[in-house]
Amino acid sequence: MLEKINRLNYLFDFYGNLLTDKQQRVIEMYYKDDFSLAEVAEHLNISRQAVYDILSRTVYALENWEKKLKLYTSYLQRKEDGLKALELLARRPLQEEDLNKIKEIVRRNMVEN
Repeated sequence: MLEKINRLNYLFDFYGNLLTDKQQRVIEMYYKDDFSLAEVAEHLNISRQAVYDILSRTVYALENWEKKLKLYTSYLQRKEDGLKALELLARRPLQEEDLNKIKEIVRRNMVEN
């Protein structure tokens, strides 16, 4: 469950500006502020069912944008590549093979994206 919440928070960070103001408020309250459906409904003066429907549609939209644009997936790959490059740079002494791997990581992240 925590993994799903973290993923949705990242998707919101990447695509949140594409949502309506109400969708943004509902997502922030439910996933970032950890409000219950009832608390969100009370705060926004709408029904629990309306909150649930907004959440469902918004999560679907976020996942759909990620499926098409892959900003979060690309971020995760760049993060993984960066950690690998740091790991290689920490080796002493650096081998030619390590430098070539680092060059490939930089090339992949700077040229292909």
